[in-house]
Amino acid sequence: MTTRLQIAQDPHADEVLSTDAFGLLVGMLLDQQFPMERAFAGPAKILDRFGTLDPSRIAEAEPEAFADLCATPPAIHRYGRSMAGRIQALARVVVDDYDGRASGIWEEATSTSDLLTRLQALPGFGEQKARIFAALLGKQLGVRGDGWRETIGPYAQEGSFRSVADVVDAESLQKVRDFKKQAKAAAKG
Repeated sequence: MTTRLQIAQDPHADEVLSTDAFGLLVGMLLDQQFPMERAFAGPAKILDRFGTLDPSRIAEAEPEAFADLCATPPAIHRYGRSMAGRIQALARVVVDDYDGRASGIWEEATSTSDLLTRLQALPGFGEQKARIFAALLGKQLGVRGDGWRETIGPYAQEGSFRSVADVVDAESLQKVRDFKKQAKAAAKG
C-alpha cells in the first residue's frame, strides 16, 4: 500500500492505515456506532500499545489482556472490550485463510463479486460494510475489477460523499458527515 490515506485526520493514524493492510481492515471493522475518524485511529492505538499489528500476534494474544489494552482510555472504540474480541477473530481469519496477509483478501480476489464474498465472510463485516470497504479499496487504492462500480453499488459512485470511501481530507469528511445526517433525518420521516 503506497497511497496516503487521510481518514483518521491524524498523521500517525493515517500513516498506519496507509502502510498496514490489517490496520486498514481493523479501522473498517471499528467503523460502527463511533465517529469515523476515531474508529480509523484505533489501529494506531493498538500498534502503539501492543507494539505490532501482526495478525498472528494479535490472534494469539491473551484475550483479557488484549481487551484491557483496547479498552484503556482513550479506548479504540466506545465498546473497546467487545471490539477487541472481534479484532482477534478477524486476525484469526486473516492468519488461517490468508496466510497472515490482510491484503490477500483483495489481491487474490478473482472479481469484485469474489471480493465482496470474501469481505462478507469476515467477522464483523456485513453486506453494507463489505460494499463500503470495497468502494474504499476501489476509490483510494485502485482495487477495481471489471464492473466494480456496478457490483458495489452507490458507495462506488464518484462524488457521492456517502461513506469513508470518499474521505480524502477534512472537507470530504465533513461532506460525508452532512450526507449521513441528511440520510438519518430522511429516514426519521
